[in-house]
Amino acid sequence: MDKKNFAFDKLNYIICAVSVLLIVTGFILMTGPSSSVERGFEPDIFSTRRIVVAPMVCFAGFLLMIAGILYPRKKEVSEENKAQN
Repeated sequence: MDKKNFAFDKLNYIICAVSVLLIVTGFILMTGPSSSVERGFEPDIFSTRRIVVAPMVCFAGFLLMIAGILYPRKKEVSEENKAQN
C-alpha cells in the first residue's frame, strides 16, 4: 500500500495513542469512593487529586490529541525530483 493513502504519519499515530493514554489516566484518577445516603458523606470527593489533578491530566491529553491531529506530515521527495537534481 502506498504511504500517500494514509491521512497521518507514524508520528501522528504515536502522539494520538499517548494522548488517549493520558485521557484514560485522567479519568482513572477521577475515580474513588462515592457519597451515598447509606454510607454517609465521603469527603474524598473533594480531594485535590479528583478536582484539580485529574481534569488537568485529561485536558493535557485532549490538547495533545489536537496536536497529534494537526502535526504536519513530512514532505517526501518523489523519485522524479531526485532524478532531476
